[in-house]
Amino acid sequence: MALFIMILRKMINNKWLELSLLFGLVLSVALTSTMPIYTNAILQRLLIQELQQLQTSSSQYPGIYWLSANLVPEDKQKNEKISETDEFLNKASHRFGLPVQQLVRERSTERYGLTPAEPDKVDIHIQRSADFSAIDGMEKHIRLVDGRLPEKEPVNGVYEALVVKEALTELGMVLNTVFTIQDENMKQPVYVKPVGVFDRKDYTDLFWYNIPSSYKNSFLINFDLFEKEFTAGSKLTIQSSYWYLALDYSKMSLVSTNDFIDAHRTITAHMEKRYETHNTNAPALQTLGAYYVKEANLRLMLWSLNVPVMLMLAFYLYMVANLITERQKTEIAVLRSRGASRLQIIFSYVVEGLVLGTIAFFIGPYFGAFLTKLLGASSGFLEFVQRAKLEVELNRDAFLYGLIAVASSLVMTLIPVFLAMRVTIVGQKQQSARQEKSSFWHKYFIDVMLIGIALYGLNNYKTRIKELLSLGLKSGDLKVDPLLFLIPALFILGMGLFILRFYPWFMRLVFKVGRRWWPPSLYSTLIQVSRSTIQYQFIMVFLIITIATGLFSASATRTINKNTADKIHYSAGADITMQIRWENDAPPAILTGLMEESEEESADSNADSDAPHKTQYTEPSFLPFTQLNGVEHAAKVFNKKDAIYTRGKTTEDIQLMGIESKQFGETAWMRDRLLDHHINDYLNLIARNPSAVLISKSMAEEYGLKPGDTMTLGWEGVEGAQFTVYGVIDYWPSWNPNPGVNDTVTTTTKQGSTTKIKKPNLVIGHLPYIQNNLALEPYEVWLKLKPEASSQAVYQAIVDHGYEIESLRDAKQELIKSIKDPFQMAINGVMTLGFLISIFICFFGFLLYWVLSLFARTLQFGILRAMGISFFQLILMLIGEQILISGAAILIGILTGNLASHLFVPLFELSFDPKTQVPPFKVTFDPRDQVRLYWIVTMMIAIGLGVLGSFVSRIRIHQAVKLGED
Repeated sequence: MALFIMILRKMINNKWLELSLLFGLVLSVALTSTMPIYTNAILQRLLIQELQQLQTSSSQYPGIYWLSANLVPEDKQKNEKISETDEFLNKASHRFGLPVQQLVRERSTERYGLTPAEPDKVDIHIQRSADFSAIDGMEKHIRLVDGRLPEKEPVNGVYEALVVKEALTELGMVLNTVFTIQDENMKQPVYVKPVGVFDRKDYTDLFWYNIPSSYKNSFLINFDLFEKEFTAGSKLTIQSSYWYLALDYSKMSLVSTNDFIDAHRTITAHMEKRYETHNTNAPALQTLGAYYVKEANLRLMLWSLNVPVMLMLAFYLYMVANLITERQKTEIAVLRSRGASRLQIIFSYVVEGLVLGTIAFFIGPYFGAFLTKLLGASSGFLEFVQRAKLEVELNRDAFLYGLIAVASSLVMTLIPVFLAMRVTIVGQKQQSARQEKSSFWHKYFIDVMLIGIALYGLNNYKTRIKELLSLGLKSGDLKVDPLLFLIPALFILGMGLFILRFYPWFMRLVFKVGRRWWPPSLYSTLIQVSRSTIQYQFIMVFLIITIATGLFSASATRTINKNTADKIHYSAGADITMQIRWENDAPPAILTGLMEESEEESADSNADSDAPHKTQYTEPSFLPFTQLNGVEHAAKVFNKKDAIYTRGKTTEDIQLMGIESKQFGETAWMRDRLLDHHINDYLNLIARNPSAVLISKSMAEEYGLKPGDTMTLGWEGVEGAQFTVYGVIDYWPSWNPNPGVNDTVTTTTKQGSTTKIKKPNLVIGHLPYIQNNLALEPYEVWLKLKPEASSQAVYQAIVDHGYEIESLRDAKQELIKSIKDPFQMAINGVMTLGFLISIFICFFGFLLYWVLSLFARTLQFGILRAMGISFFQLILMLIGEQILISGAAILIGILTGNLASHLFVPLFELSFDPKTQVPPFKVTFDPRDQVRLYWIVTMMIAIGLGVLGSFVSRIRIHQAVKLGED
């Protein structure tokens, strides 16, 4: 107890250092705990969105869990099995971890032939067959269209039933007609009479799994009557039993997904044990199965993205612990000299760390939950939007991660103590009187090693990207490697340390060059800085890492967002691209196969048969598209992907695009500097000659084409026309010049067969010339919207004009969807959060370091004031120190951050598919990000200088002199 009180007193004496250490521990725990919290929150949001999308696309409720069991007539225990399953599912329905909205049982007999008991009422020549079915609780969910509800017991030996309106037509009957069911296995006939026609009361009612029309060959009777007469009484053979659960999927969480899958496995085991044949329909299972992979990838991504911040937190904790230890080195040395064991000293610091760690453990996860909400509102680096809040929930993993962070941080803070214990009181005094010539990382070339590791990783990743492009692989063929995010952090740290290796020499050079002209305040500052560079390296490295990491984070986030947007806009070609239905004389699709077979038979029997039918199209009016509200420009774009290029004996399939040059240039999207000249220059080049075309670089290289050459273009069933090459392009809106996975050509020679990659070929020509000389076929409509236009309003306007949209692509909506992608959100959120944490850590580290440094130089400042140095000159000295130390560190950080961005941000191309990433991956810098970053750092330093100035202003000369005497 006495030892614990001594430790608390020691902590109180160093309260500001201890609070700074506690701050770092809380941030470490908070940042670590955000990973499971954020992963669960973002996957929770995505889970519900995908289930909603499943409902929209399939028109099926995602909370469905439907079971069917086919019953064997010879099975004497089938009634007991059905009863057991009823009871089992009633209990198992609560194991899904979701509210049960409906639990429905349904039974069905075999289908039997029907004979009219009253031949005068119906046509006796119609072959009829139907089954008896019963749905538990159906009466509450139907409305009578005609007739009445049936009795719950047979009336004069006749079973009364409900039917759907389709059954009246299918079975050729009217209400109140009695039918007889007679089978050779039946002891006595069964009579049934339809007395009512029903339909669903509410078409959104989750009670119904099947639509009513599926019961067109069924008589539906009371469920209890069915159980008594058929299930238990065995008057008819029961063929199937169904169980249907409707679960509230909107309440589904990542925790309940495990419950859902476990419940499914339990139910499947139950069904397999009792029924030879059974089926399950649970639409959510396929979606849930993919989430384990997504969760693992997202967790790995979060760990990787947080590597730079983790390194900074570790650096901060070590620095603060080192400051604490430096102030207590004499005390440690005295304790060692007086017989205290290393274990006792270590134990005291472990207790101190446990006290702080316990506080951080109980605060950190809650602070991490708050930070997670910030992640959900981030749409870019330091950009926040009014997005729906993430469903943040603290879980066991968050506290487990926090515990790991506390343990790791405790180890980090004990390292300086281990180093300090190796020195006795004599050695301590000797070290304090000597000045180290070089720091640990410079002495053992840690900086060179870090740069070497980073450059090796850079070269390795560049090689892998080349393999992706050359072998036709996808980025999914390579796993996300945490090294992708670690090596930039190592490079930033290594490069900062490497530049600081030469900084003392630079300072000595500046001092010697102007030593005759420097004023006293600057003279003293240069001496102080040049002789104490090692002392200031901690804070300089701190600032370098912060600035460089901030710039790298900004560039990486901006680059990923920009390349994603560019890819969407480029592949779409314009804001909206659509295919409108053209009136034509083509036979219906259902008859196409029959016609093709007929044509083949005709061709076999008659070699001189007529040519295949050529479809004639009627072009709809294009003018309304140019006049739609919200549409700025519109263009016609004809795409023929199976056109044929002919030149001499060469014939090859190519893609032909027909455009109107002026309208296309106003409508299409193209990234600047993607071509050798602006896209409008190429359009102007071909505008004067109707037969002029642009060809892709791949086509020019493969066939040796150049401007001025002529070619013949056409397609199957169309006679070719002559075109003249006017220019060669590398890229074109919506066209991907990269070969696909299957784009290979095998050639056989005497030496053997060789396989090479075949690149796509493109020709761009004038649409009017193509229509006049080849054929008139449907083209796409490309629209460029006004900045504030609504896509939905444009769709509605098109439909209102009477157009039928066959296919549509909206780049704006695709971009919104990409921003909500969990990996995109992770990058935006974590990069922003990482930088904000870095700024806070750097500010506290900066302030703490300088306050302690100035406190140690109190005597020096007092003497300077006594010698006649004014307060203003003293402030100038401080400003000079800040410029030479903090200013230099910021400049080095800017240079290092920009260099790291240019070298390592292109590696994020591995997050995309290089074969579909068109236009090519491009590193992007936004001046706004840098200005925002500089403002934050400037405010941090200004506040720090204000605090330091206030501290210096309170120095009393007599106190300084007295301190010197002590």
